[in-house]
Amino acid sequence: CTKLKRSPVSFFPHPSTMTTKPGTQGNMAASLLSRRAASLLGVSKLTSFVPALSECGLLQQVAGYNPRPLRLNLKDPYIPDKSSEKTPHWQKTEHYDRKVFARYGSASGLNPAMLWPSPAQLEEIIAEEKQWHPPLEETMERIAAKEKEIEAKRRAREQLIAANMAKMPKMIADWRKEKQDTKRKKKEEKAKKDRLLAEARERFGYALDPRSPKFLEMVAEIEKEEKKKRKLLKRRKKEEEQGLTSSAPAAAEST
Repeated sequence: CTKLKRSPVSFFPHPSTMTTKPGTQGNMAASLLSRRAASLLGVSKLTSFVPALSECGLLQQVAGYNPRPLRLNLKDPYIPDKSSEKTPHWQKTEHYDRKVFARYGSASGLNPAMLWPSPAQLEEIIAEEKQWHPPLEETMERIAAKEKEIEAKRRAREQLIAANMAKMPKMIADWRKEKQDTKRKKKEEKAKKDRLLAEARERFGYALDPRSPKFLEMVAEIEKEEKKKRKLLKRRKKEEEQGLTSSAPAAAEST
């Protein structure tokens, strides 16, 4: 399938070609396909889109490029009248004058020296280029500063991670201790609650609801008694300590 043979294109094939010659059916199909494609695609010339038959009998499309000619009226170009009120405002600008001169050149009758930007406009253009299109050295400096900042943030993060990892054993130990303390407190509270419920059952002869007023009054009374006991123990301990301190100098004098 290396060589291609162009099929003859005929608008009105003779009836004899349809039956006598071998391979005419493929030519007719190619011609019909090319005419239909030309009518659908709007191709003016049929030679720009011609099917081709290969030696293997495969139908291939060969499309030719047919660009439209560039039509420029250089003899009588359209130059808008800036003094007329009917002329649109956008056709009176310097930007449109530059477009007209770029299209027609000297035939536009425009002075190219007047199309260059003024000193003020040139300064604005330079300032805009400096802002939005900085030089390569400045861009490289910005990139280097940005990379340096990213590297500093990465190092600070790594140092923070290392410091936290060093504190990890102590943090785990504190967490375990806190968990054990919480578990112990819950166990003590449960044991105290069970003890109070048992005492209430012994005192009243039946089980009480922990939310009942009788049970709450009993708990307040028991807590008050326990508070008095703690005060008495504290006072006795203090008196014993004072007695020991007073007896020590007397023993020293007797010796």
